[in-house]
Parts: sequence; structure tokens; C-alpha cells
Amino acid sequence: MSDERAVDPATETFVAQRNLLFTVAYEMLGSAADAEDVLQETWLRWVEVDLDQVRDQRAYLVRITTRQALNRLRAMSRRKESYVGPWLPEPLLTTPDVAQDVELAESVSMAMMLVLETLAPTERAVFVLREVFDVGYDEIAAAVDKTPAAVRQIAHRARRHVDARRPHAVVSQRQTRAAVESFLRALEGGDLQGLLDVLAPDVVYMGDGGGVKHAALRPIAGVDKVARLLAGGLGRNRIPITFGPTMINGSPALALHLDGELDSILTVHVEAGRISGLYVVRNPEKLSRIASETRLTLR
Repeated sequence: MSDERAVDPATETFVAQRNLLFTVAYEMLGSAADAEDVLQETWLRWVEVDLDQVRDQRAYLVRITTRQALNRLRAMSRRKESYVGPWLPEPLLTTPDVAQDVELAESVSMAMMLVLETLAPTERAVFVLREVFDVGYDEIAAAVDKTPAAVRQIAHRARRHVDARRPHAVVSQRQTRAAVESFLRALEGGDLQGLLDVLAPDVVYMGDGGGVKHAALRPIAGVDKVARLLAGGLGRNRIPITFGPTMINGSPALALHLDGELDSILTVHVEAGRISGLYVVRNPEKLSRIASETRLTLR
């Protein structure tokens, strides 16, 4: 007797590759919401494919996803031109097993995602597919409509560009967690000296409010300015504030709640035991996914 609950081959393959496809789309777009839309578009095209004609189903799915992500990335570039203040990638709630994969954790880190933002769309697609997922040049060429020789040149150019801008050193999760914990103690205690101690001299603060929530309209650099901004902002707030540890983009981070509602996600980049990059996302559109996932987890 046949199993009525059996999953058809197209669905089975898509589900098996879904995490890979989502990560490819997210690393290309810096937006979980847009990555989900890309997966929906990929699925609609995938179910129309004659699987008997597909030699490598994984490669074919990656190709569809890459093309849809490229289309969306070009449209997003136009939207970002009118964005209010700095644009930060949408924070991605991740599990500890992502952090254990050092290469994947580095590739989705907020600092690295910002480096990827400096690449042209096709360069970004090639870099992500080649450097993060080790996709072959022939497969990438089919995905981006270039020749393998052209893809090799693009990959070399993108790698050189990223290497010149990527974070200097990858620190352990233990070091990052220790820095976040010291930072949290200083914040909760209103300890200006504690902030000065945990922040690197050349620390850069970036806040993303998207024109909806208050945030600095340009990056703020220097330990004195950043420490006083943080201490002053908390001192002026009369609404109950709570901080909770979380795992964002493969690294320890903080979720800030105002009066019980998620207000900000704070991620850091750590070098030599100190925080050199501080990224605060307040734009509600970029927090809705995490807020929803957190509520589901707590239930």
C-alpha cells in the first residue's frame, strides 16, 4: 500500500537544500525577509522544472536562487540610496552550531556582511558562492550568466577587494562573549570607565533606525565619543530597559528591550579583547523576524 504521506521528489529536494539556499540568499542580500522572498520565488520556479532533465538538483536550485537574489539585490541598491542614516544588514538569529562552523560564522558576521556591501552585485554573488560555499566556477558561471573564465577574474577581484577590507583577525567565541559580558556590565552599571576599558581606541559605532527610530545619522568613531553616547543615552531613558544575551549572525550579541518590547539588537566586532565595531539595529522592519522567533521560543 502506498504511503499517502509521501513527499514528492521536488519538495523533498527543496526542503533538504533550504538552509543552504536561504544562507546563499541572505549573504547576497543582507536581509532575512528578502531572502525568504527569494526562496518563495525559487520554489515557484522549481516546481515547474522537469526533474528528469536536471543532472545536479542542488546546483540547479543554487542557480535559481542566485539569479533571483541578484535581481532583488539590484533593486535593493536603488532603495538604499534613499535610506535614512547608515544601512546595516538585518540581524539573523542563529544557533550555537553556526558559531562552531568558524568559516560560516565569519561569513555571516555583521562586520563581514558590511564588507560584502561594498561589492558590486555580481562580485558579491561570485564571492559568496566561491569563497563561502566552494561552488565550482562552471556552476557559478551558469548562475550569473558569465563564462567560467570571466567568473575566475571576478572571483579574484572580489577576493582581493574583500581581503583588503575584511576584519583583521577572527577571535574565538569565548573572547567575544567575554567582551560582550564586560560591555553589558558597564552598560547596566552606567560605568563610563568600564565602557572606556572595553571599547577599542578607534571603535566605530553604527546605528540603523531607518528613519523610524532615533539613531545616529552617520557612524561615530573614537572611544570617548562612543562611550559618552552610550552612557548618555541610557542615562536619559526613563523607560525600563533590559538586556539579554543572544546569538546573532554567528556571534554572542545583546537584545535590548524597552518596557518588554524588543527595541534593538546590538552586535560587536572584537579585536585583541576589545570591541572595535559596535552595530545597533533599531529599524522595526529589520527586527520583526527576530521578535517573532523570540516570542515563539518563549511560548
